[in-house]
Amino acid sequence: MDSRVAKPSSTQAALESITRGRCGNPFAVLGRHREPTGWQVRTYQPHVRSVSVVDTSGKVLATAEPLDAEGVFIAALPPRKRHYLLRLDDGERRYDVEDPYRFPSPLGELDVHLIGEGRHHRLYDKLGAHPMRLQGVDGVHFAVWAPNASRVSVVGSFNDWDGRRCAMRFHADIGVWDIFLPGVGSGDLYKFELLDRDGALLPLKTDPFASRCEPPPGNASIVYESHYKWRDVDWQSSSANATALDRPQCIYEVHIGSWRRRVEDGSRWLSYRELASELVEYVVDMGFTHVELLPLMEHPFDGSWGYQPIGLYAPTWRFGEPDDLKFFIDECHAHGIGVIL
Repeated sequence: MDSRVAKPSSTQAALESITRGRCGNPFAVLGRHREPTGWQVRTYQPHVRSVSVVDTSGKVLATAEPLDAEGVFIAALPPRKRHYLLRLDDGERRYDVEDPYRFPSPLGELDVHLIGEGRHHRLYDKLGAHPMRLQGVDGVHFAVWAPNASRVSVVGSFNDWDGRRCAMRFHADIGVWDIFLPGVGSGDLYKFELLDRDGALLPLKTDPFASRCEPPPGNASIVYESHYKWRDVDWQSSSANATALDRPQCIYEVHIGSWRRRVEDGSRWLSYRELASELVEYVVDMGFTHVELLPLMEHPFDGSWGYQPIGLYAPTWRFGEPDDLKFFIDECHAHGIGVIL
């Protein structure tokens, strides 16, 4: 082995903990690190035969050496090379990927401060799965609160549901684990894999802050990127007056799964977009000022009418996508109808 990638015994032990899925601090082990012999890149890729480090133009900077720890590769990195790619060869194809362990956490100091105080009023914007661009690279930022876990990983269709491959960073002062995964995008299925404080493997967990959930019989969370542009500026500017106590209010409560069905189409539910036409028209004609919807949060059992929620930030899949629900709300506001969830 190249002497430039020689590793101290402490690093060897940490790398072996990665392969066993026991490392609670993977960012201290994987990624770009400075050693007495120079800069190194360490990566865990158990599904490939070889790894090279390349620059953004595709030029090979170093060939990674496999270690005794199965799936671990180490390569020497030229000085001042911060942005690099990993070229993987799995025997069938060769492709370049970003290294998630070279990216910082998108959580800012203010986020950490407010989460620690329990005063972050937009926590749904920080926890869960959020597509974003970080340092010019597209991917998804995952974050979950699990203060008593000893290791948390994102698992999904993008890493063969292998909890060893995407272990997350722990923010000990707030109990949050997070990681930015390049190349992951809208539509990808995911869950969280946790070890408890004693190192026992727990059942896979869906994301409590997920924006979308998989329909039965599946139960995974789904990365979702909204592209909806709200059109209710006028409503928002006048909403304070619209809900004033000195104005008349008449609220129509409705369970949209049973309000009306498409009998000619297998008695199916109406979609959010169909409701934006039919339900809104009915509410306006009847003189109501508000529509109050029985729970639309994700729930597993149709018969519960939404009162057994499993995802408070995920509109149920039954009537369409989250952007379709936004369209329905927009149409209500465009006709002067307030919406109560």
